[in-house]
Amino acid sequence: MDGVIADFASAYRDVEERLFGRASSRAEPPEVEAAAEEAAAEEAAAEEAAAAVEGTAEGAAQAAGAAQTPADVPFYEQRRRRDAIWAAIHDMPDFWTTLKPLDPRAVARIHEMMLRLGWEVFFITQRPATAGDTAQRQTQRWLQAQGFDLPSVLVIAGSRGTAAAAVRLDYLVDDTPQNCLDVAADSQATPILIVPARDMTIEKSAARLNIIVLRSVGEALDLLEKASAERARPSLLRRFSNLLRRS
Repeated sequence: MDGVIADFASAYRDVEERLFGRASSRAEPPEVEAAAEEAAAEEAAAEEAAAAVEGTAEGAAQAAGAAQTPADVPFYEQRRRRDAIWAAIHDMPDFWTTLKPLDPRAVARIHEMMLRLGWEVFFITQRPATAGDTAQRQTQRWLQAQGFDLPSVLVIAGSRGTAAAAVRLDYLVDDTPQNCLDVAADSQATPILIVPARDMTIEKSAARLNIIVLRSVGEALDLLEKASAERARPSLLRRFSNLLRRS
């Protein structure tokens, strides 16, 4: 979703400018925040359990609070701004429905191609929760507004590769190298990495791992349409051959 068809980075910078007057930090993908939340929850649970073993309810409360305080994190100022931005995002009702599309035509085009080519399409995301509807419902509403009815949205935790293997994807389009690496390692899907600006380091590494690098979701859809045509061609040849045999 984010960085491929939805412009999360601009929304993140808008929140940062509202809070701090100007944007200075790079927007982290939503999965980074989701992973941080999961880690904090696990750490808090472990600290609470340890304090309970010691028999001190007060210690458990203090441990839970400490797990949520980023005071000991390096680069504290950057982390402070990041935490403030994400706190504001968490409090915004239905934040995920407010994002602008990176390509206003992309979602409707995916929908048209799905119907015409017989695709099964899954929109995979690791968006953390915000006020309002669940992240899944917000994402579904956004996709419907962009022209895709009945979208299948998977809000996952952990590896994209595991998700790709579970739903038996043929291709996965993503803007994060690590997600594409997970897909290449843990599934049979072909990963397509969106890198808007040329980056030779990323592109050389991707080539070694058989990860396709493209500039936009539009380029990805062009490639997938060609792949679908190539896949359909043998079946058409078989039908033609069968007709010749019958005649």
